[in-house]
Amino acid sequence: MKCLVTGGAGFIGSNLALELEKQGHEVVVVDTMLSGNKNNLDNFKGKIIEKDVSEPLELNEKFDVIFHEAAITDPRHPNDEETYNKNIQGFKNIINLAQKNNVKLIYASTAGLYGNGPVPMKEGQEKETLSAYGKSKLEMDNIASKLFDKMYIVGLRYFNVFGPREAYKNRAASMAYHLGKQIKFNRKPRIFKFGEQIRDHIYVKDAVDATIKAVDAKKSCIVNVGTGIGTTFNELVNVLNEVLEKDLKTEYFDMSYDPKTYQSNTQADTTKAENLIGFKAKWSLKEGIKDYFNFLDECGWEQ
Repeated sequence: MKCLVTGGAGFIGSNLALELEKQGHEVVVVDTMLSGNKNNLDNFKGKIIEKDVSEPLELNEKFDVIFHEAAITDPRHPNDEETYNKNIQGFKNIINLAQKNNVKLIYASTAGLYGNGPVPMKEGQEKETLSAYGKSKLEMDNIASKLFDKMYIVGLRYFNVFGPREAYKNRAASMAYHLGKQIKFNRKPRIFKFGEQIRDHIYVKDAVDATIKAVDAKKSCIVNVGTGIGTTFNELVNVLNEVLEKDLKTEYFDMSYDPKTYQSNTQADTTKAENLIGFKAKWSLKEGIKDYFNFLDECGWEQ
C-alpha cells in the first residue's frame, strides 16, 4: 500500500515510516523538520516533503492510508494557543485530504486527556485535560467521533511510549530514556518524591504495531494503545539498574510543576484495542529496555 506519514521525522512517526518501508510499502513523509529530527530518517528511502500540515495542504499523489503523527507534543510547550490551534488545524487539513481522496486515516491521540482519572483508564470515562496538548487531542477525538459514519478513521491514545529515535525531544523524551541515561553514566536517578507515580510504559515497536494494525480495524473507533500494566518510577529504576548492571540509589526531589497540571498515574484498559484492532503488546518493559539500550549503545545516547 502507499502510505503518507505526517510527522514522519518525529519519534513515533519515524519508527512507523521505517517499519512500513521495511514491510514493503511505499511511504511518503511530511514533516516541518522543526520539531522532528532529520537524523531519524537516515535510513529512509522514500520521499520527504518539508511542510507544515497546519497550513493549506495540497498533494498530487494518491494514497491508500494516511498516518497522522504530526503535532506539537510537548505538554510544557510555552505557547498554549499555538499548541492548540496548530494541532487542531493540522488535523482538519488532514481530514479534508483523507475525505477528498477517500482514504483511511489513522491518527495519534494521547492518554494525557485522561488527566488524573481512575485507572485502568477506559476510553469512555470522563476526561480531564491538564495541558493545551491534552485539550487539542481531546478536541481531535471529538471531531473524529462525529465522522465515524462518514469515513474510516481510527484514533490511537498512545500511553507512555519509549524507544529509539526519541532522544531529540530532550525534556519531553521518556522517563525510561532520562533515568536510563543517568544510570548508564553513573549518576543517581532523580525522580519526584517519592517515586510512586505510575506509568504504562509501551515500547515504540509495540506502538508501531498497533498503528499498522489500525489499518484493518473492525470499524472506525478510538482506542488505547498501552500494555495494560502500570509501573511505578521506583520499579522502573529497579529494572534500569538491572539491565545496566548497576546499583545506583534514587535521589528524590520536590516536584517543580503545579500538581494540578501533573498526571500522576497512567494505565490503559486495553480491551477495546484487543477487540477492534487486534492489538496486544508483545514487549515486556525489561525486554523493551534491553532492545532500546542496545540501539543507544550502537547509535549513541545523545542522538
